[in-house]
Amino acid sequence: MNLGVRWTLHGDGRTPAPGAVVRPDERLSWPRTAGLGAQHVVAMFGASFVAPVLMGLDPNLAIMMSGVATVIFLLATRGRVPSYLGCSLSFVGVAAAIRASGGDSATVTGAVLVVGVALFLAGLAVQRFGARIIHAAMPPIVTGAVVMLIGFNLAPVTASTYWPQDQWTALLVMLFTGLAVVCLRGFFSRIAIFLGLVFGYALSWVLDRLFGKIHSPMGGAEAVDHWRLDLSAVGRADWIGLPSFHGPSFEWSAILVALPVVIALIAENAGHVKAVGEMTGDPLDDRLGTAIAADGAASVLSTAVGGPPNTTYSENIGVMAATRVYSTAAYWAAAGFALLFGLCPKFGAVVAAIPGGVLGGITVILYGMIGLLGAQIWINAKVDLRNPLNLVPAAAGIIIGVGGVSLKITDNFELSGIALGTLVVITGYHVLRAFAPAHMKTAEPLLDAGTSTYDSAIDGSDAGTGTGTVADTGTTTETGPGTGSGTGSAAPR
Repeated sequence: MNLGVRWTLHGDGRTPAPGAVVRPDERLSWPRTAGLGAQHVVAMFGASFVAPVLMGLDPNLAIMMSGVATVIFLLATRGRVPSYLGCSLSFVGVAAAIRASGGDSATVTGAVLVVGVALFLAGLAVQRFGARIIHAAMPPIVTGAVVMLIGFNLAPVTASTYWPQDQWTALLVMLFTGLAVVCLRGFFSRIAIFLGLVFGYALSWVLDRLFGKIHSPMGGAEAVDHWRLDLSAVGRADWIGLPSFHGPSFEWSAILVALPVVIALIAENAGHVKAVGEMTGDPLDDRLGTAIAADGAASVLSTAVGGPPNTTYSENIGVMAATRVYSTAAYWAAAGFALLFGLCPKFGAVVAAIPGGVLGGITVILYGMIGLLGAQIWINAKVDLRNPLNLVPAAAGIIIGVGGVSLKITDNFELSGIALGTLVVITGYHVLRAFAPAHMKTAEPLLDAGTSTYDSAIDGSDAGTGTGTVADTGTTTETGPGTGSGTGSAAPR
């Protein structure tokens, strides 16, 4: 059985010739492959250790399970889809909503585990019926609206929890990160969030030395005197040890809040597979269902032991674009490094010590980018918001999701925020479409321009992604080739 774990040496194993690419089934020398793997780990660090901190989960376990998830993904896709799976930022808003209603870490991971199961089943459906099923159920107007409300629903978290802890540090980190995203080039632009975190760490340390403790709220609590950067836990942490595991618990209210995120995950997986296929010159439409199912299975395994969900990372697409090395051997090396980091509690303590003001500056940009990527989906798919069939359900769902509108169904059960907003967008669109006059329903093709060529090339079979450019809600400023017209952005998962 071919599991994609055998590679032929590319050239002399040193430097590819000008214009040459290292294909997924090739590799450079093992020392160079290990170096590329380390580069992939650094690229995903920014979002992959910020996300679990924002979700209130163990960052050590998150890094370890990202390595496990990557191995599962590479084996499932037989080494044809070079990708790293890291912690998804799409669930940050879900975690915040669940904790605000009294849930704990077990409740969060239990709800997300169910989303992983749903994603796995969606992957099997795509594998069986073809990618058209995605577009039929979730056209770009729906996908874009859901991504938008997920991102913008996070605004109160930044405004009430992180920013007030140290507003001036938050402001400076926001400015530095924005400059890094816009002004840096190549690989460094891919790790702009990571650089922002390093800058914020250093700035907080300097401010502590210059001005002493700050008097501000800690995580939404009452204002107290505290150090901006408290590294006391780092000194107490061991160098080697297992991360903290815990089992999930399941509550319907939490599950319903989390389920809408499956739409974003399907979209970002479709965009990622499409982008990798374009880069490697190997159309991967036949692997789309497998990739989605593998992502779901990896998330189920991670959340079952107390870790966060995982998703494909576009930062790593950026690394491949910069190096032109698509070898899956480098991703196996990256997975190995992640497992080693996960066994270092001291590393986790450093991550957990990220000052609240630093997170405030980072999340202002991060959460806004997630939301605006919903608009990018609309732009790439040429969604006409002048059409009431598109405008009405999207407008209603976004306001409900962002504003936290609730619908009380029984004394013990209500829908609100992300869950209710998503339900309104999906059901509203399809119900209105059923009753809309014919002229409102003739604007959208079955597939977008970026995938229709695959459909005709495969004799009308169910190929293509049909989701437009998507958000990788799992990462830093995840920018890379997308679907649709050829290029696009994907954001932290």
